[in-house]
Amino acid sequence: MKRIFSLAVIALLTANMAMAQWGGPVFESPVVHDDNTTTFSYYAPDADSVKLSGQFMDGLADLTKNEEGLWSVTVGPIEPDMYPYNFIVNGVSVADPKNSLKFPNEGFQASIVEVTGDEPLVHTIQDVPHGTVSYHLYTSPELGERPLVMYTPPGYEDNPDKEYPILYLLHGTTDTEETWTKVGRANIILDNLIAEGKAKEMIIAMPYGRAYPVISKSSGSLREWENLQEFKKDFMNNLMPYVEGNYRVKKDAESRAIAGFSGGGGTSLYFGLNNQDLFSWVIGFAPGMRVNEIGRNNAGAFEDPEATNENLNLFWIAVGEQDFTKRAIDPYMEILDEKGIEYESFISGGGHTWMNCKLYLSMVAKRLFQN
Repeated sequence: MKRIFSLAVIALLTANMAMAQWGGPVFESPVVHDDNTTTFSYYAPDADSVKLSGQFMDGLADLTKNEEGLWSVTVGPIEPDMYPYNFIVNGVSVADPKNSLKFPNEGFQASIVEVTGDEPLVHTIQDVPHGTVSYHLYTSPELGERPLVMYTPPGYEDNPDKEYPILYLLHGTTDTEETWTKVGRANIILDNLIAEGKAKEMIIAMPYGRAYPVISKSSGSLREWENLQEFKKDFMNNLMPYVEGNYRVKKDAESRAIAGFSGGGGTSLYFGLNNQDLFSWVIGFAPGMRVNEIGRNNAGAFEDPEATNENLNLFWIAVGEQDFTKRAIDPYMEILDEKGIEYESFISGGGHTWMNCKLYLSMVAKRLFQN
C-alpha cells in the first residue's frame, strides 16, 4: 500500500509539473548558442528548487528563477554530441516538456539535446540518401504482440531482387526498441557511412529485448539468466523467422551479425557465441556480465576455441575506461586470452553512455560483412 501511495504521489507531482508549463511566458528549451553554450529553461512558478542533470557535465547545475517563474541556466560550451538530460524539480526527475526529443526508456524520464559543431558528426543528419525506419509487431505464443523497429538501407525498395546482410541490434536494460534510432541514431550512422562508401548496405533489426510479460520489467538486467532463456525462445522461434520471412536478407551465418549494448550486449554475446551456425559477427558494446557466469554463458565458444576462431569473422568488444562493466570485462578478456579465443577490443574514454554507443556502432559498422 505504501508503494502504491508513493507512486501515486510521484505521478501527481509529475502531472502538476507538466501542467505548470501551460500558460506563463513563451520560451524554448533547450537553446544551443553559436558558441555551443546551451540554455535550459523550465517554467515552475511554485517550485522551490529546479536543477539540471546532464551527461555533458559533472554533477548538477542550479537553475535561477526570474520574476515570471521561469527557471533557467546556461552551461558549457558543450562538446558536440547528443546527450540525455533531465530536470530535478523539488527532488523529482522530469523530462523537458518543451523538448520533443525524448529518451525512450522504461526506467527514467529524460530528454535529448543535440549539440553540433563546425563539422558534421557521424550521427548528424546530412544531405545523403536515407534509408527507411519502419515499425512492426510480430507475434509470440508465449509473450503476445512484440514491437520491432527495422532499418532498410537507401535503395532497398528500388531493388526488389537484391538480398542484404542483416545486423540484429539489441538495446540496453530499461531501454526500448526505439532507443537505437532515437538516441543511438543507428539509421543515420548507417546512412552516412553507406553514402561515404565506408559501410556495406545492410538491414538492421532492433527488437524489444525483455521477455515481458513472462519476465517482469523490474526484474533487473536483460542478461539475467531467466530473461536470456525466455528471450532466446522468442528471438530464435519468432523474431528471426518474422524478419527473415518479410525482408530480403541473406540467410547464412556469414551474412548475420548480432550486437548489443549493456544488458543487450551480454545477450548478443550469449546468443552469438553459442549459435555460431547462425552468426559469424558477434559484437558487445559494454556488454553486461558477471565473472561467475562467464563459463556458463560462453560454453559454446569455450568448448572448442579452435572452431570458434574458424567460425567467427569478427568477435569485437568495446567498453569505456570509466564504465562500470569494465570490472567484469577485463577478467573476461583474460579468460579469452587463456583459451586462445581470438577477439578484438576497443577501450574508449568515458563511461556507460549512449555517446559511446554511437561511437562503437560507427566503428564496427565499417567492419561488418567486409569478407
